[in-house]
Amino acid sequence: MMEKPRWLAHPWLSVLLATSWLLLQHTLAPFHLISALLIGLLVPRLLRNFLPATQNMRLAPVLRLLLVVLWDIVVSNITVARLVLGPMSRPQPAWVTVPLALSHPTAIALLASIITTTPGTVSCLIDEQRKHILVHALDCSDPAQMAADIKTRYENLLLAIFEPQPDAPGANP
Repeated sequence: MMEKPRWLAHPWLSVLLATSWLLLQHTLAPFHLISALLIGLLVPRLLRNFLPATQNMRLAPVLRLLLVVLWDIVVSNITVARLVLGPMSRPQPAWVTVPLALSHPTAIALLASIITTTPGTVSCLIDEQRKHILVHALDCSDPAQMAADIKTRYENLLLAIFEPQPDAPGANP
């Protein structure tokens, strides 16, 4: 028997779209609340054939990743501002190869987005065959340490969110 498509097949996307709409409107007027609700329901429904199937995500690692990324963006903004505006700054740009343990395509794309969103770094290449991301850093004196930091701060949390855990029920051995 064929399963009927659910209206809320992508609930997080629905919430994100509705919230974004309300934030862009700067009001909670009834018209905008209804618009946000319709956007949150209809856009994911219209895009259902283009979006991957949702999976159950563990909330604790998602929240930890969100906090780590927001903190790193704030700290990186300050660091880059000092580097760029400092009178005696001598940045040491570097190319950093970050080997990937991730295999989930969405997790890899999120890692690349997080790297690019954090000021001072840009993910330039995702090499799926060699399983690494090439990152350009504005200032990096130790590329190996930067790669290790990216793996421990972001990739490990993405692994906890997207990759099946061996001790989790239903995980493949």
